[in-house]
Amino acid sequence: MGKKNSYSYFVNKECQYFPCHKTTAGKGEFNCLFCYCPLYALGEGCGGNFTYTEAGIKDCSNCLLPHTDGGYDHITHNFKKIVNMIKKSEKAEVHSR
Repeated sequence: MGKKNSYSYFVNKECQYFPCHKTTAGKGEFNCLFCYCPLYALGEGCGGNFTYTEAGIKDCSNCLLPHTDGGYDHITHNFKKIVNMIKKSEKAEVHSR
């Protein structure tokens, strides 16, 4: 039996893409909470297992980080990096006007 849905864990077995990544973890162990990883925007600073395509697009298809037991903690711990990135971008935008 897998984990129960909660604030830090959610599984959607009804999703047509479930599981969306190849994994050896049991389907009850796959966390769907971060279906789209909020750390994507951090580029190389996300901490996940990714590559870049020839076109320069970040490919996270081999990354299980958001879907593992420690994924929730890793993402929430690094969320401040996203906030800081947005603040920096907004400051640059204001100064360029």
